[in-house]
Amino acid sequence: MMTPEREARIAAFLAELGADGAVTEELLRYNQSEFVQDERTHALRFPLADEPFVATWERYMAEAAHAGVFPTLRTKLVQLAFPISQGVSTAEAYVAATRRGMWPALDPDAGLQLVAPEALEMQIYATPAGRLPIVVARERADFETLLCALTKRNEPAAVPPSQGACMVAGYNNWDRIADLRRQWESGALAEGSSTWDECFARLQPRKELYQDRFILLSDGGYSGVTASSLGLDEAAWRGISLAIRREHECAHYFTKRVFQSMRNLLLDEVIADFMGVRAAAKGYRADWFLRFMGLEDFPSYRAGGRLQNYLGTPPLSTEAFRMVSLVVKLAAEQLQTFDRHLPDAVESSAILLALTDLSLLELAMPEAPNALAKCVAVFGDRRTT
Repeated sequence: MMTPEREARIAAFLAELGADGAVTEELLRYNQSEFVQDERTHALRFPLADEPFVATWERYMAEAAHAGVFPTLRTKLVQLAFPISQGVSTAEAYVAATRRGMWPALDPDAGLQLVAPEALEMQIYATPAGRLPIVVARERADFETLLCALTKRNEPAAVPPSQGACMVAGYNNWDRIADLRRQWESGALAEGSSTWDECFARLQPRKELYQDRFILLSDGGYSGVTASSLGLDEAAWRGISLAIRREHECAHYFTKRVFQSMRNLLLDEVIADFMGVRAAAKGYRADWFLRFMGLEDFPSYRAGGRLQNYLGTPPLSTEAFRMVSLVVKLAAEQLQTFDRHLPDAVESSAILLALTDLSLLELAMPEAPNALAKCVAVFGDRRTT
């Protein structure tokens, strides 16, 4: 909770950095966080129980072990039965399939086409917030194709080169709905309805019964950063990039389940990149994070860096953006100090709870490493038995 005392400390910190009154007010508004620690979050034990869709994806994994990942998913995710094509989302067959679960006849030549379907991978990954399905596309073109199919209604769309991951959320899984119908027809699902349509209408508010969440990943250079710019081997950087993306998206999943908040804001990205880089590089690298943001030559900003994606609504003024650039640099340095003093065996749930207990501007303050360490100590033993 952002108390008046905390806001006063932050305002004093901004004044020390050279922010005037108008910019300070702008940045205090920008600094608001939806990560609220309360009795409910304090009572949680980790890892959280899996969400219901995980059991379904376990069946997909078992089937894919002998049938292949792409052939299996083509029979489970209805969008994969259609190509990427301008206007396909308004076609009668597409609307019937994606809104009423009326699958078209599966034609390998007419459905979604991938460059390397045999290279598609699937796993169920353990996170503090419960296990989560992950689909990995090793070919960049296949990642973009799958992203358009699953999040753009199979319509062609430009995918920024810096984007290599996507959380597919609120996905209406018609395969699970078909299973619910089979249960209703067999009498195993008693809803007191005389028709399936009546039954499903009653079930619709219970979205956990038919909506999925899963991650789509690629293994190209993270944030569009090249291996050579970091002095790394290309193959090694691809592996590191994949690990950063996976842990980054899992951090977003944590905030969604714990705080019901997962937003495209700078605080969320600072936290998620911290978890991603720390896991992939065996320790947080402030220099990597600043390069991802376009601040490797601070105070200069490299156009195309990710920082410009988080200007807020309305967008930050030029002076506020300059100040945020400084805040990001300071936060990266404080987080690196914090990470270097973390115990080896600390639970990632404790780290995430600590990070979400501070605002973006507080992460940049000189006392941030000590404040975070105290939080980790408080949240350290929150494991399920």
